[in-house]
Amino acid sequence: MARNVEIKAQVDSLDAIEPLAAALSGQEPVAIAQDDTFFACTHGRLKLRAFADGTGELIFYQRADDKGPKESFYVISPTDSPDTLREALTLAYGAIGRVKKQRVVFMAGRTRIHLDRVEGLGEFLELEVVLRDGESASDGMEEARTLMEGLGVSAKQLLSGAYLDLLASRQP
Repeated sequence: MARNVEIKAQVDSLDAIEPLAAALSGQEPVAIAQDDTFFACTHGRLKLRAFADGTGELIFYQRADDKGPKESFYVISPTDSPDTLREALTLAYGAIGRVKKQRVVFMAGRTRIHLDRVEGLGEFLELEVVLRDGESASDGMEEARTLMEGLGVSAKQLLSGAYLDLLASRQP
């Protein structure tokens, strides 16, 4: 499985962070609308990510639901039929929630900087430091901490879990 180190932080203003991310990246960002459906899964998380162009990705991942930089293991399988795949997975496993977001992605070396506007939640920053085969997670954690500092994100802003968990905690 592929691996990365991730952080998720709630931020007050993506508009304030965007120029910092652009300076760290030096590349044009990519804007992506994402519609993630999560399914019941006993050994991690399983989600189907649908894109506006009619394609999608089935993503399985395992990671601790801790705050702070954490290692994540994942497998991504592209699909040209996300709607019928969502239907089949819902019938087979049951859908447990849906997360819709507008994401702007900057690349800073091997790190994906995600600036997310999540429906019903607000604004967030995610970092995904892609690890090389055999590389220690601590190397990626140090890189994530350095980027957090450059983006003005403090440890107290870090969140555990997934957007799905945050949405569920807001349900009456």
